[in-house]
Amino acid sequence: MTGSRDLSYLLKHMRPELHDGEFVFCSVDSVDSLDVTPLLMFREEEGVTLILTKSDAQSIGVSHGTSWGWISLNVHSDLEAVGFLAEVSRALARAGISCNAVSAYYHDHIFVPFHERHRALDVLLVLSDSH
Repeated sequence: MTGSRDLSYLLKHMRPELHDGEFVFCSVDSVDSLDVTPLLMFREEEGVTLILTKSDAQSIGVSHGTSWGWISLNVHSDLEAVGFLAEVSRALARAGISCNAVSAYYHDHIFVPFHERHRALDVLLVLSDSH
């Protein structure tokens, strides 16, 4: 089953959902001896970027920066959809909220500063309702 590429459909049906918990971005040299399961792992030249729960990062002693809230956009978007994340990030930017987007096979996920997570969810609900 393929996802939608229709921008209006994606925005109208994105059903943003805020997940419980605090999440952090961190970098490690290797994941061979980790006793946690990352939400995301991406290999870069400088190291392996992980998104972990804050409690998992603390339990393995990995240093991290600020905490992030995780919002899933629960519409099945095609990986080749044009403009969806641009509209989402533009709405958040207008509200003064930074975001980090992750596209997975079925859905897109937005990480926002933890203290802004509820306001970010409201911004995305308004964006969806306006379509």
